[in-house]
Amino acid sequence: MKVYGHRHFNLLWFPAILVAGSLCLPLAYLLIRTLEAGPGVWEQIVRPQTWKLILNTTVLVVSVTVAAVAVALPLAWLTTRTDLPFQRLWTVLATLPLVIPSYVGAYTFVGALGPKGMVQQMLEGPLGIQRLPDIYGFPGAFLVLTLLTYPYLFLNVREALQNIDPALEEVSQTLEHDRWSTFWRITFPQLRPALAAGGLLVALYTLSDFGAVSMLQYNTFTRAIYTQYQAAFNRSYAAALGLILVLLSIIILYAEMRVRSRAKYYRTDSGARRYPPRVALGAWRWPALLFCGGIVFFSLVIPVLTIAYWLVRGVAAGESLRLLLKPVWNSFYISAVAAVVTAVAALPVMLLSVRKPGKLSHALERLTYIGYGQPGVAIALALVFFGIKYARPLYQTMTLLVFAYMVQFLPQAGGAIRASLLRINPRIEEAARSLGRSSMEVMATITWPLMRSGFFGGMIIVFLSVMKELPITMILGPTGFQTLATVVWGAMEEGFYARAALPSLLLVLVSLLSVTGLLKRIDR
Repeated sequence: MKVYGHRHFNLLWFPAILVAGSLCLPLAYLLIRTLEAGPGVWEQIVRPQTWKLILNTTVLVVSVTVAAVAVALPLAWLTTRTDLPFQRLWTVLATLPLVIPSYVGAYTFVGALGPKGMVQQMLEGPLGIQRLPDIYGFPGAFLVLTLLTYPYLFLNVREALQNIDPALEEVSQTLEHDRWSTFWRITFPQLRPALAAGGLLVALYTLSDFGAVSMLQYNTFTRAIYTQYQAAFNRSYAAALGLILVLLSIIILYAEMRVRSRAKYYRTDSGARRYPPRVALGAWRWPALLFCGGIVFFSLVIPVLTIAYWLVRGVAAGESLRLLLKPVWNSFYISAVAAVVTAVAALPVMLLSVRKPGKLSHALERLTYIGYGQPGVAIALALVFFGIKYARPLYQTMTLLVFAYMVQFLPQAGGAIRASLLRINPRIEEAARSLGRSSMEVMATITWPLMRSGFFGGMIIVFLSVMKELPITMILGPTGFQTLATVVWGAMEEGFYARAALPSLLLVLVSLLSVTGLLKRIDR
């Protein structure tokens, strides 16, 4: 079907190829840098410390993903399929941990449960408890990342449960299968795509996390790469570690693709959505409320209370609000620029992918996910090497910083734009062209008004991701450039928890904007 003229698409191919090609730059440079280092770097790669990093990272990614499924699946079922009291409230509260960056979450748990933390101070006097179980290392990283990432799975599974056709479950029950058997035989296979998609987000988030594992002193690839980059004169080993980290992310993407490709979908009709009857919890209502309350308490109440506690102490100690004006402005400025650049860069790729499907356009779209699979620290490292060697004028400039954000977050904008384009019937555009409208007029008067909500939605997601981003900003930011994220990190590294409270609170409040948009979609 011809919707745009060939000339219109010829104009799109050049920027689309330029954008997709540039996204490969960090990965290509990590590979070249590692190969150029010679045999010495390979001796470093195969030493026991590297294998321990692989083991630590793999154990953390697998355990956090499995634990997030164990939390999100029953939580989603309770809030969609049962008569649990206050379902809407539990849904909102269970989603809100998304607004807390991992390094802020780690800082609040150290402040609450660490040595001389809030909990120990409360227990020390009346009970004489001198020391709580150690929060540092794997237990702390596992706890914090599980509590802050399960909402990715919760939202996916919840939406899937709401859209499952109840007819097959009803047929199963008429064949005398009980609810438990029906769930595992009929419902669970239909949840596999949602579990795979949510599990992918949790696994990639955990793999690329830098703030929580560094704050809690658990050695993974991201922490080792940053330490190696900061301390070592020869940074080829850091590049090699970055390449291994990228390979791990590619393995996760492949596993998710395999799980999704084996998934089966069941739908008996295409009519209006029909909701299944609610399951009466009966005596299980109180354990269910206790489960939901426990998750919300640890994932939301403890971080918020800890930030409030340190904020009060900071204000009482005379912390100045004026010192934050520059970081606040920098955060908004760089996030806004990155959001606009990323959404504009994604537009030609998605237009070709949706309106000009073919091997080349699909290949360009797939290339946009290369950056999404690369942790921020690996992207930053590659661009540091590239900037120093081939683009010295761009090194430590806003241009290179915005480009790094675009490499990592372009699929977030692209996904929203693609979804909005797919909802536009191409026959509308074809009808406009048959009435004599040019391709540009069709784009300006038909396509853009119908897709702009997706375009701006993608911009908002990128804006808020950049607001919370940490390793790219620390490594690639110009000298003296501070954002709220770097201010929080700097204060935490020096142990000034009260000083970190106010920027942490501002970050959380700004992040609420994105979750507000997500919550509007829930139960619509």
